[in-house]
Amino acid sequence: MKASDQYLKIVDWSEEDRCYVGTCPGLMLGGIHGKDEVTVYRELCRTVEEWIAVQKEDHEPLPPATAGKEYSGKFVLRIGKELHEELAVSALRERESLNSYCLKSIKEGHARYVKAKSPRPLTETPQKAKREEA
Repeated sequence: MKASDQYLKIVDWSEEDRCYVGTCPGLMLGGIHGKDEVTVYRELCRTVEEWIAVQKEDHEPLPPATAGKEYSGKFVLRIGKELHEELAVSALRERESLNSYCLKSIKEGHARYVKAKSPRPLTETPQKAKREEA
């Protein structure tokens, strides 16, 4: 496995820029722009390889991996006392636990966000892209 395989690479359509933007969050700042999704992904993969080579050449440690990360399903969110109270009261009104109510609210908000960002982002591994090229 190459060092670059440890980092999530995302290609997403930017309505603002009217082009595809490829990013590698957690590893490098900025992104790759272009009109063709696959070309942007290939250029992103090449740029990530170069970025890692420069980091190693400068004896800089690489940041923690972002690809293949396992999530626990739990995280702490500080929201302030007022919002906590509003959410707790809303959950009571819906006859749900606070956890269930918040989870439902997050899922609904996330679904609206994903729908608004359509087309779906390309988040594949370099191995998958190479198989498709063959």
